[in-house]
Amino acid sequence: MKKIKNESQLLQHAIKLGTTYAAKRGYVGIDETTSAKDKQECIYRLLVQDKLVSPLPKDQETSADIRHKLVIWISKHLPPDHSLLK
Repeated sequence: MKKIKNESQLLQHAIKLGTTYAAKRGYVGIDETTSAKDKQECIYRLLVQDKLVSPLPKDQETSADIRHKLVIWISKHLPPDHSLLK
């Protein structure tokens, strides 16, 4: 797995946008008391269900791989001149 610049900031941005996406879609399982790991997994599974992200093989669904998948997802959806991609 290749290390991505600004990975932690990109992950925070992905969680923020993923939470908003889930709320707009009617999913109410994410709130302020939900742990970061659970938020990441919920957002990942929702994106897989909506076919916005390709699923990881079952034996590779670790929290590190899920985080990396979310970072890749958000980096593809940010404009090329975004400050987190520089």
